[in-house]
Amino acid sequence: GCILDGKLYPFGDIARTDNCFRCSCSQDAMRCCSLFHTPIGFDKVNCKVVFNKESCDYDVVQKSDPSKQCPIFSRV
Repeated sequence: GCILDGKLYPFGDIARTDNCFRCSCSQDAMRCCSLFHTPIGFDKVNCKVVFNKESCDYDVVQKSDPSKQCPIFSRV
């Protein structure tokens, strides 16, 4: 298998690691890509970015009330 962040994963495709990556593990290498996109277009004065590990994505929420989401205009 392959080790990523101290955890052993079996050979083959890994749909989701503990740190929100999709990986392919072979005898030669382990290749991974992220399952999340970073928000860049949002109101940076009134909103902040918080990583949501359950959904493997970033939430943009109001600084004054984190229970309320802010609109996102673009992600990378």
